[in-house]
Amino acid sequence: MRILLPGRKSPKTTESYLEPQLFFANSLVENRPAATVSIMSTSTALSPARASDGPIVELLRAGSALGIDELATRLGVTATAVRQRLQRLMESGIVERCRVARPRGRPAHAYSLTALGQRLGGDNFRDLALVLWREIRGVSDASLRRGLIARIGAALAAECRDRIAGTTPAERLHSLSAILGERDIHCSVEDGLLPVLVNYSCPYPDLAEQDRGICAVERHMLQDLMGADVRLTDCRLDGGNCCRFQVAGPATGNPAPGDDAHGT
Repeated sequence: MRILLPGRKSPKTTESYLEPQLFFANSLVENRPAATVSIMSTSTALSPARASDGPIVELLRAGSALGIDELATRLGVTATAVRQRLQRLMESGIVERCRVARPRGRPAHAYSLTALGQRLGGDNFRDLALVLWREIRGVSDASLRRGLIARIGAALAAECRDRIAGTTPAERLHSLSAILGERDIHCSVEDGLLPVLVNYSCPYPDLAEQDRGICAVERHMLQDLMGADVRLTDCRLDGGNCCRFQVAGPATGNPAPGDDAHGT
């Protein structure tokens, strides 16, 4: 997923309406954990996104419920094409259908956005997260800045803490690896005296390319979930093909060497 910078637009697709919420599920700001879980589970059932579905969503967002004939006229396409697009959007949970009584003849159907469809209209969350991160990194007091980063890591850990199983760091890493896999973050675990989480997919690739300090947030999240110190021993930004987070021992709360390297 790419962070959309101000002034740059990307084509609207069915999947793009879910991206902002998915971003928050793995990002710095999340105010509604329960809603995040619901949205994530809905997204896994989506049919392949089509760029042609976006204009229907925009029309329904701008007004009341519309019928197939009116949508076809406004879009300049056939009624059959509209039916196909509406079917995909209904399967995605973005559009719903209702019966509309008419003075004569059979009742008609009209289509409108669901509550999910209404919530997924904006795509400025990514810009907001980037700006917020820059403000955090701009705090001049190093101690305060590190404290903020640690709190963000702890907040991210809280999002999945209840799902983490196991008593040893290795068991908990395996459990976390499965949860991350559900979010399309590919990783594995190397067992041993000091277990290692090997992350092949950066959760925040665009942000990391602009500011390596985001790696410290991920380290703090892992440290909070493991209840032990975690060290970033290898980083994709240094030219490797993965990031390696090693459980180093009981938690001490002291800044890690990797934090200094990443400018926190």
